[in-house]
Amino acid sequence: MALPTEPVTLNVEQLKELNERLSQMRHDVNGSLTHITLVVELLRRKPDESERRLNQLAEQPQKIIDTIAQFSRELEAALRITRP
Repeated sequence: MALPTEPVTLNVEQLKELNERLSQMRHDVNGSLTHITLVVELLRRKPDESERRLNQLAEQPQKIIDTIAQFSRELEAALRITRP
């Protein structure tokens, strides 16, 4: 990873956009974690629905990973961080 050699300055619009994207990421991750919690509770109450619910549950970690990775790419681009 190559970090900028000079200080990075972001203008107000760039900071606002990063803040909005961070807020969206928090919202997306929270939604996935809420989904996990709800599915676990449903499995406790209705174990007969386990196959369908477990498939839904299995999708959530990748959604979280994708959300964080997308934010990371956008942040790196804004801060001019490069990867070899």
